[in-house]
Amino acid sequence: MRSETIAIEGLSAIAERFDHVLLDQWGTLHEGGKVFPAAQECMDRLRNAGKRVVILSNSGRRARNNAERLTELGLPPSTYDDILTSGEVTWHGLRSRTRKPFTDLGRSCFLITRGADRSIVDGLDLAITDDVQKASFILLGGLDDDFAEPESWRGCLSLAKARRVPMLCANPDLKMFGRTGLIPAPGALARFYEELGGIVTYIGKPHAPIFEAVLERLGRPAPGRVLMVGDSVDHDIAGAHAAGMLTLLLSSGVHRDLLTTRDVAAATRRLAGSPARVPNWTMDHLAW
Repeated sequence: MRSETIAIEGLSAIAERFDHVLLDQWGTLHEGGKVFPAAQECMDRLRNAGKRVVILSNSGRRARNNAERLTELGLPPSTYDDILTSGEVTWHGLRSRTRKPFTDLGRSCFLITRGADRSIVDGLDLAITDDVQKASFILLGGLDDDFAEPESWRGCLSLAKARRVPMLCANPDLKMFGRTGLIPAPGALARFYEELGGIVTYIGKPHAPIFEAVLERLGRPAPGRVLMVGDSVDHDIAGAHAAGMLTLLLSSGVHRDLLTTRDVAAATRRLAGSPARVPNWTMDHLAW
């Protein structure tokens, strides 16, 4: 297992090491505003170099919704080859119900999303209920800022735990950027449910299902020829490492306060804490 990290200034320095690149969305391509110009230029350079570019996001929304949002932020679909979200993987799992955990879920769903978004259940054979005591499972796709604190869900989730209602978490992120800065993300609420004694299955990074799905989309290449670029040690790096992929951590993202130092590589190794979370490379922001 790797224990060293090499700092680079752009992907051109390691371009011969990979054929496919997976790009995290938030913190890598944008932070809610316009797509970073250097990131867009990098994506153009990657495709010109013959690399296949896939956006891999823990968004609980469908891929098409994220593509539309990226277009609004200045990144047209022509810039990348594909986009896969944890919400998309969840939707397909609920539609086909050919493997666990989807085969074990009922049809009555207590839905938690951001902005009342229902794309994750559109076209599915589900009965959406606003009473958790009538639900056969909880589907957690997103959280509104005003309801991001897990403690505010204690009453509802305690009722669900008492009935052993399983939760399907389609966005395992622990933190997200809200109006006031970093706030708890859906993954934090899912962990809170586990602490209450609830049963949770996670679909997005760092968990295996989303990496298995993206390798399938890519035509089953050797994982060692796939590079994951993201700003989270917990999600992007740990998950891709477990899948056998190459990894690169951006220091300007969610860990920026811990990586503001001259020796970013050493700080990254300290942040990782274990060889399974140490990236192959690190750089400040996505650049060619």
